[in-house]
Formats: sequence, C-alpha cells, structure tokens
Amino acid sequence: MEVVRRSHSLMRPFRRGYAAIFSPNSYSISASPQTLYPSTDDQTLFCILESCKLTSSIRTATTVHGKILKQGYEMCPSLLSSLIKAYAACDKPKYAHQLITEICSRSSNVNAANLLIDSFVKNGEIDTAKKVFDVLPIRDVVTWNLIIGGYIRSGLFVEAIGMFEEMLVANIDPDGYTFASVLTACSKLGALNHGKYVHGLMRERRIELNYILSSALVDLYSRCGRIETAKSIFDTADKTDVSIWNSMINGLAMHGLAADAISVFSAMKGDNITPDPVTFIGIITACSHCGLVQQGRKYFDMMKKDFSIQPQLEHYGAMVDLFGRAGLLEEANTIISEMPMEPDVVIWRTLLSACRTHKNSAWGEFAVGKMKHLSSGDYVLLSNIYCSAKEWDNAETVRYSMNKKRVHKSVGKSWVELHGAIHYFKAGDRSHPDTEPIYRVLEALSHRSRMEGYVPAPDLVLMDISEEEKEENLNYHSEKLALAFSILKSSPGTEISISKNLRTCLDCHCWIKIVSKVLHRVITVRDRIRFHRFEMGSCSCGDYW
Repeated sequence: MEVVRRSHSLMRPFRRGYAAIFSPNSYSISASPQTLYPSTDDQTLFCILESCKLTSSIRTATTVHGKILKQGYEMCPSLLSSLIKAYAACDKPKYAHQLITEICSRSSNVNAANLLIDSFVKNGEIDTAKKVFDVLPIRDVVTWNLIIGGYIRSGLFVEAIGMFEEMLVANIDPDGYTFASVLTACSKLGALNHGKYVHGLMRERRIELNYILSSALVDLYSRCGRIETAKSIFDTADKTDVSIWNSMINGLAMHGLAADAISVFSAMKGDNITPDPVTFIGIITACSHCGLVQQGRKYFDMMKKDFSIQPQLEHYGAMVDLFGRAGLLEEANTIISEMPMEPDVVIWRTLLSACRTHKNSAWGEFAVGKMKHLSSGDYVLLSNIYCSAKEWDNAETVRYSMNKKRVHKSVGKSWVELHGAIHYFKAGDRSHPDTEPIYRVLEALSHRSRMEGYVPAPDLVLMDISEEEKEENLNYHSEKLALAFSILKSSPGTEISISKNLRTCLDCHCWIKIVSKVLHRVITVRDRIRFHRFEMGSCSCGDYW
C-alpha cells in the first residue's frame, strides 16, 4: 500500500487548523510500514524536535511542524508524538492538546491513531496516550487493547481493569489479547473476584483457550492463592508450549510447593518439552523457598550441561537467594564472584536481604559496600540488620544518613478485594471510612492473640525507643489493618486473602499464625516474595521465607 501525498504550503500551525490535512481529498491511505515511517528527512526533523524538548524553543517547534506538513510526514507516529512532547516542553500544553484533538477528531483512519497511541505507550507516556484515546471519534478493538496494555505496562492495574469495563459498556468485543491483558492485571493485583468474572466472560463468549490464555489463567489463580484451581486448568490445557509449564512451575514455587514443582518439571521432560531459561528460574526459586540447596544446585548445573543454557543474571540471582536463605552467605558470595558478568544491584540486594534474615551485619555491610547507589529499601534493610543485632548506634547512623540525604522509606501497602472494590491500607492508616470499627477489631484481635501466647518482636522497629512505643508501632502494620478490615466485613469461617507490596515482617507473620488459630480461619497473604497460607496456627512456608 502507498500514501499518495499532496504538497502543503508552509504555514504556521493553528492558523487555519488541520482540515486540509485530514480531508478525504488530501491523501489516500493504503500505506505500507515503509511509507508510514519515511526513511529520509524524518530523522532530521525528529532530531530537531528532540532538541526542542531541551531548549524549549517554540519557534523551532512550530517551524518543524510546518515542515512536517509540507513534506507529508503528518501520518508518521514518531514525529507526531515527538512534536506533541516538544510543545509540552515549550510550556504550550494548549498547542499539544489542540494538535492531539485535531489529529484524532478529523482522522477517519483508526490505524494511524493506533500507531500514535502505540508510540506513546512504548515511551511510557500513558497519560498522553489516554488523551489521544479520549478524543478519537472511532476506536476499534486494537485501540482498546493498546490503552489497556499501556496501563498494565505502567503498573496501573486498577485503571487497566477500569478500561476493560468501559470497553464492554462501549459494546466492543474483546479478543484473546484483551482477555490475556486483563487477566494479567487481575493477577498482579491479586483480584480474584475480578479474575473469575473475566474467566466467566471467556466461557460465555466461547473464547478458545490457546497457550497464552491458558498460561494467563494458571498465573491468575496461582497469584490469587487458588493453586488447586490453577492445577486444574493446567491439567486440562494443551501443554505443547513451554510457557504454560513455566506458569505452573512458577505458581507452585510461589506457594512453596517445591515437590510439586519438581514433579511438573519431570513431567515436562517426559512430554519432550524443552525447558527454557524461565523454566530454570522457576524451579530454582521453588528449591530456594523450601531450603532445597542441593536440588537447586543440581538444576543450575543441569541447565548448563544438559540444555546448553548459559545462566543469566536472573539465574545467578536465584542461586544467591537459594544460598542466602539457607544462611550460606559465603557460598552466596562465591557464586557472585564466579559470575561471568558484572553483578547488578539486585544481586547485592538479594545478599543483603539474606543478611537481614540471618542477622549478619558484617556481610550486610559488605553487600552495601558493593552498591553504587542505595535505595530507601537498602537503607532500611541495613538498619533492620543492626536493630536485630541490637547495634543501636549503627542503626541510628543509618537513619541519620537517610535523613541527611532526604531518603524516604518505601511505603508498605496491603490491600484486599471486597465486593468488586480494592481497599488499600498503610501502616497506621486512618483514612479508610471504616477506620473506627477497624481499629476496634484490631484491638480485640491483639488482646486475644496475647492471651494465646503472642509476643511482639520489638527489635524489628527501626529506632531505639521504649519497648512500649515499639510495640505500638508494630500493632498497626498494613497487613494487620487489612486483616482487621477483612474480618469486619466477612462472615465467620470465610477464607481471607491479603496482598502486600513488601516482604511481610516476622512480627506480622507470627501474629497472623495465632489469629488463624484463634478465629479458625484460613488467611492467605501474598507478599512481594511468595504466598503464606495460615491455618490453625501454622503457615505453609514452614517459617522459612
């Protein structure tokens, strides 16, 4: 296909609008990728626009705008997106918005608009992509898929689900890509009810399950704490692609079911499915979560010897985690020193986290010394190590350094899904409409748990203050508030599911175990690392996480 261009007179943008550009007679579209992305002067114009974003030269931006029109590049998404950003950088948001509006409202070519949205999404500019989306007169399923996928890429999972709901209201039929994307958003949030609703729609519309959708469903139910449902879907799925095996192995690893993960790995080889690098990350992680050091080492060696897969950073990170969790800090450092590539900050952070678990300040200081830039989490981990070892002066030095450098601690958040809504909680949070009854339930739970033998772990608090103040800080961690809310709003005996963005602390872990026994409830907590299923005073992790 070709773009038949007509010459445009060089004009100042916005003097007469864009009617000529998008009138049916100005061009006809039957365009190939080569003509949509011209290979000559467009690169020069693109470079000039990029410099405009640094110099904020509005005169240059408008001149280039005219050149774009004159030379027929008005359908080149990279140029249009760069021009919009140049106007924004020149403090002319009205120009940028008008350009978006004119392009989209006068264009009947949804493919060109989709390319523009895709350009912004790939650059991580989801807000601008949404502005283009909002003014489009015509949207097809690709348009909706792009904006939903953009929100997911930006980590805005609630917004992605919201766009899916709007898509249904607009009577646009979702396709397999749409469902795969929304299932991903639900799994990231741990939004089981939303995920089950989407799964039900797939059945209702008789969407055929390919390996992508089957993998997404296994991942959804695994991440939402329904590992048995995930196994059921896996058992009936077409397992000819490695991705669905990987989803099942990773799901089992997340739940600490190493024996099951190893069994699936063996069945995979029996079905003549060749493992890929992702498979070995999953199986080594499964071993790591259960302390199976020798088995993990075996799979690491197997990957290289039997399948000629060269370990990447992620594989070395999994091995450092395997040794670190087991308290084998020297072995963890040895494998770092043997890496053929430069260890990144994630590798050293994994070692630092192991030092926190085993209260080893010497190795913790060593790991921190290898990091070029420390995040707030790194400072907190090191401070925690010192607190656990009762090295209060060193802990205070870390806190002083954080304050001096204006480093703010990452906010811990926990959330629960209830009646189609996601409820978020932060430590000490009093912003929820049900704050008063939540805190009353929490106080009652704290009293009952103490009667059952719960003893707070005040050494986990990051400051040298009185024991009473430390216990007060521990009482209002985000997962405790989320649990109190869930108990307040659910019927006795109902299983409770909580998600958390950070690793759950030892104090909360001990407390929830006792609450599960006192209330005869199953409580599932998905933290940043893995799942914890609490039942009758014990946890599925076996206190090894």
